[in-house]
Amino acid sequence: MSMTVLAVGDIVGDRAASDLHALLHGGAIPHVDFIVVNGENAAAGRGLTPSLARTILDAGADVITSGNHIWDKIEIKDYIDGTDSVLRPANYPDASPGIGYTIKKVAGWRILVLNVLGVGFMDPPLACPFVITERILRRELQNYDFALIDIHAESTGEKLAFARYFDSLRELRVAAIWGTHTHIPTSDVRILPGGTGFVTDLGMTGPQDGVLGIKTENILTFLRDKMPSRFSVSDGETVLEGVVFTIDEATAQTKKAVRVTASFGA
Repeated sequence: MSMTVLAVGDIVGDRAASDLHALLHGGAIPHVDFIVVNGENAAAGRGLTPSLARTILDAGADVITSGNHIWDKIEIKDYIDGTDSVLRPANYPDASPGIGYTIKKVAGWRILVLNVLGVGFMDPPLACPFVITERILRRELQNYDFALIDIHAESTGEKLAFARYFDSLRELRVAAIWGTHTHIPTSDVRILPGGTGFVTDLGMTGPQDGVLGIKTENILTFLRDKMPSRFSVSDGETVLEGVVFTIDEATAQTKKAVRVTASFGA
């Protein structure tokens, strides 16, 4: 038997969150058993609010992961303490609100989903993602059947090194690892030698006009003119970028990994 898992790239903007249901159920994306969505840019491009988290979950997400912008909307702090479906990176201090991983039961499977922040070129500097991830997986080893990991990181090398390390530790049963944060979908979807499905970056789910989901004029003011600029989410159709991993029940390994995309609106 096998299970299909859809990993969805960073939601950029409120409209993308609202469009997610149509994107997931409009026919372009195959039916899957489990959905993980990175929601850290859903609130006007920075952060996540409780209402947008509920919108994403109602659209079909089983778990929402995040990253360095998780605290940009202060109201998320109380909400994240009361749910096991919205994660902050596990390498934040233990005293931080919320949790960095969760275990969900689906069709008899126990799926551990873990969110971690990279340290290369990232702010704030957090604890080592390798150490924190391995510590959690070894502690929970008897409580899950396979693990899925979202590493939210800037450095492509860090993401690949992280994936290769956990692919080599087959006893930890990491079925798939994907990168988020850059909003650019990479073409390296693959299965590593130990059976871990991997992609350096899922891309984003947001407006394709603009630059990384932000209005072009805002970015040019900042990059070309070297002037402060208030970033606003771009217009245009919403495009979902993600990867579907097919995971074997007996081995906890990815058998197939396929990039998927869907568009909605104008």
